[in-house]
Amino acid sequence: MTAPTASPDRNTPYDLVGVGIGPFNLSLAALADGVPGFDSLFLDAKPAFSWHPGLLMEGTVLQVPFLADLVTMADPTSPWSYLNYLRAHGRMFPFFFSERFHIPRREYDHYCRWAAERLPSCRFDAEVTALEWDGAADAFAVTYRSAAGAVSRVTARQVVLGVGTTPVVPEPLRPFLGGAAHAGRVLHSADYRTHREALGALEDVTVIGAGQSGAEVMLDLLRRQDGDGRGGPFVRWLARTPAFAPMEYSKLGLEHFTPDYIRYFRGLPEEARERLVREQWQLYKGVSEQTLGDIHDELYERTIGGGAPRAALHPGVRVLAAEASAAGDGYVLTCRHDEQGETFQVRTSAVVAATGYAATRPAFLDGLDGLVDWDAKGRYRVDGDYRVALDPRVTGTLYVQNAEAHTHGVGAPDLTLGAWRAATILNAAAGRTVLDVPHRQAFTTFGAPPRDAAAAPVAVTPVGIPR
Repeated sequence: MTAPTASPDRNTPYDLVGVGIGPFNLSLAALADGVPGFDSLFLDAKPAFSWHPGLLMEGTVLQVPFLADLVTMADPTSPWSYLNYLRAHGRMFPFFFSERFHIPRREYDHYCRWAAERLPSCRFDAEVTALEWDGAADAFAVTYRSAAGAVSRVTARQVVLGVGTTPVVPEPLRPFLGGAAHAGRVLHSADYRTHREALGALEDVTVIGAGQSGAEVMLDLLRRQDGDGRGGPFVRWLARTPAFAPMEYSKLGLEHFTPDYIRYFRGLPEEARERLVREQWQLYKGVSEQTLGDIHDELYERTIGGGAPRAALHPGVRVLAAEASAAGDGYVLTCRHDEQGETFQVRTSAVVAATGYAATRPAFLDGLDGLVDWDAKGRYRVDGDYRVALDPRVTGTLYVQNAEAHTHGVGAPDLTLGAWRAATILNAAAGRTVLDVPHRQAFTTFGAPPRDAAAAPVAVTPVGIPR
């Protein structure tokens, strides 16, 4: 390996270095752009920005309104807003006439790429390989490498981790991943778009997972059947949840994605937080009503004239085991219906696991071995400003984005709070109020009212003008 060299652009420490450029760190890069006296750098191993490319099918839309872009919820005047993106592409009138509140997922990806390509602090083809604390320099040392093998090193007083999450596949299916014999036949939904044509030509496809991704894969496969439903694969949808349920999208229900709820959630005992994250699955793992309606409409079309859908939907089912069929033409899944307590088998040509994502510990954190104060379950301890608890010998600050559901609640992976969280981190990292961030935005009082203000009216704090 080539010996690391200092980054050619500077030898002094950055105020902040971000590792990973997904929507959340991109939001931070956008909000930090042009802030006087604040120097930042964001690094990502990919050659360019991409956001869930395996699920960018035509017709799919964001589950949050376009106002939950990179900046608007913290700074509506920013040049990096989605509306300014539309203006830059000459699409304001078409967007206005379309009356869209929820934009196409493909367009959100294109919007983020537009911002990432223009923000001077974003650097791609830069895989972070090591993160260490340099006591002599009183700064973090960040080593990164290009695809061509060039190794660079920068220092930073503060680092923010935005490395995203990785696909989760049920244990019974893991032995089939990675091998050429099962490529494109057992896969996570993150890779669906790559294999959708081949899957659409198979006899039988099983989709596992009742979230939005599972619903979109199910719908896409149904639409690949012929108009009479006879061509294309038989499509089976299995889910552990007791129902294929819509995401909670009521106006008061959405107040769980406010700073108010984060503050309430952080004050709860750990056992209560763990329970709530499990119980509130419909707040962040449900399916949009539109997608569920589209699936029903497709199935209804198949029944015209006495036909029957070539599809099956089974909630309340978990996969216990999986094996390749003896004939080598598919797989046998052993399943259990939880409520009935019955076990049964499913034979299928392919399996798409739309079973979500989870935060993982990146390998480059090994350089901070013994300096990160992990909790009993090996997770970050995160404070109200998204700082990670570190050994007192480390005088720099480490922040994290989208790895704090256990401390901050179900809003951690949601784009709605992305700009607000990024602004909170920016203020903490800059040591001053760069952007005023709202702290009271919900009409709901989470928890018991204060004893001395039980009848006091709710005051909604306006977002301040950036200064």
